[in-house]
Amino acid sequence: HRFGSVPRVIRMPHGPPNVVVMIEIQGLTRRFGDLTAVDDVSFAVHDGHMTGFVGGNGAGKTTTMRMTMGLLGIDAGRVLWNGAPITAANRQRTGYMPEERGLYPKQKIVDQLVYLGELSGMSARDAKAAIMDHLERFGLADRANDRVEKLSLGNQQRVQIIAALMTRPEALILDEPFSGLDPTAVDSMADLLREHTSRGIPVLFSSHQLDLVERLCDHLVVLAKGRVVADGTVAQLRNRGPQRYRLVLGSDAGWVRDVPGVHTVDVDGATAVLELTGETPGADQILLRDALARGEVKEFARIIAPLSEIYREVTA
Repeated sequence: HRFGSVPRVIRMPHGPPNVVVMIEIQGLTRRFGDLTAVDDVSFAVHDGHMTGFVGGNGAGKTTTMRMTMGLLGIDAGRVLWNGAPITAANRQRTGYMPEERGLYPKQKIVDQLVYLGELSGMSARDAKAAIMDHLERFGLADRANDRVEKLSLGNQQRVQIIAALMTRPEALILDEPFSGLDPTAVDSMADLLREHTSRGIPVLFSSHQLDLVERLCDHLVVLAKGRVVADGTVAQLRNRGPQRYRLVLGSDAGWVRDVPGVHTVDVDGATAVLELTGETPGADQILLRDALARGEVKEFARIIAPLSEIYREVTA
């Protein structure tokens, strides 16, 4: 397979080479009666990148993932795997974790994971080795022969994650993989996903935990009412709006209202929150120079908006 013009192969330890994969979603649309649940959605999940898929309940994330995996019909658009239409074989090489958990509560953990591994083409021996390795990492090795129903919901989530990861997939699509996990399990899961991306595997996961998405993801796709409303890195999303600064002086800051090229958002005594309008080149330097000429400057710094604030702005 080619990515761009140069064939690339990632060598995986203790196993065969893994082809670098890029998944492209192009104009996906899905209707349920009069409701358009997914409306012309397009984005790419690049090899070696972790892409966060965020949006409120009903935004269309799960429907998009299901169409990508061939579990729902597509009314319009297409899914590409390395530039060609995705096939059943491509999907079989994708580790998929659905929103609804598919575990058998009465069956032993290791038995059903071996079964799922064999369905994906693994030998029982290889499946069991991969399973025990993952169970060890999640602190569940001593529970391998327990029935799933004896596990807490968080531990059941761990088992579901193992089912998606143990087959050495070439791509990962995970619907709310961090839901119900304690902080230790979140860290273990994050480490596992980073190991996959370090080998060139594209990872798409949905989550409502915006702080986690901000910490882990190379790329973000934000959905609202079935449409993509933001697509880019956290830095790119921050830079798409006006840049805000906080200025703290040793005296009253009311004079900043008259500085050209600066919009005053708020002034409270010696503290001002400002936006650069872009109308005056070098407005930040002009502002700082005037402030220093008037006396003490205690702080002049850009305000870095958290992802939660960016999310509220783009989905409003």
